[in-house]
Amino acid sequence: MPPSLIATLAFDAQLAAFVKLVPDDVLTPVRSGVHGQHDLLLHRPLLSDEQLRVFVETHSARPSGHNLHVTLHHLVVDERGDLAAEQWWTTVLIGTTAGSTGPRLPDYGSPGDSPTAPVVEDVVRIDGVMARRYAQVSGDFSEHHFSEEAARRSGATAPFLHGLCTLALCARTATQTVADGDPERIRRMAVRFAAPARLDHDLTVRLFDRPDGDFGMEAVCDGDLVITNGLVQLAP
Repeated sequence: MPPSLIATLAFDAQLAAFVKLVPDDVLTPVRSGVHGQHDLLLHRPLLSDEQLRVFVETHSARPSGHNLHVTLHHLVVDERGDLAAEQWWTTVLIGTTAGSTGPRLPDYGSPGDSPTAPVVEDVVRIDGVMARRYAQVSGDFSEHHFSEEAARRSGATAPFLHGLCTLALCARTATQTVADGDPERIRRMAVRFAAPARLDHDLTVRLFDRPDGDFGMEAVCDGDLVITNGLVQLAP
């Protein structure tokens, strides 16, 4: 299956766990929430028609100004009880804060800090209905993807594409280029969502060589850097 699909399928588990694991006094003042980071580790390729279970636990929380970054850790287990995938899913809660807890997430660095030219540059069109199509697949009908007023509460000027859909577009570029069209070669993808990807605009995805043999990744939309600190790891 496509490497980012497990993130889409786990949305219900993420939402249910978030409501259960984050204390009420932290959630009550929240004006909105947006995707902050995502780190997806595939221990093996995921197959169609297999039965998977998702377990979610608290990983960490970090205050940032008047906002709070909350990371939940997903463990995706197959029918044999073996770990098939893990995710570290960070949500930025706007308008609330709390004390720092848990380990820090890895910082994979930003390709924009390096003079190295990209080895891949791919332009993907985000059309006006992509957000609605993705919502129908994922079940994520968050208002800021469809309403200007809700988008402004989330710090954007107009409705924007889901973070996980943006990640999926980046995953498609990586699969078609550096993975030679083979989704089974994608082992890890990590991104930081620096800004929302706007509807009816182009998304430019760039991949960079890293000294360790992996690939750095960034994406630009309407002149804004929307994906930073990206990482793509391939199986041999």
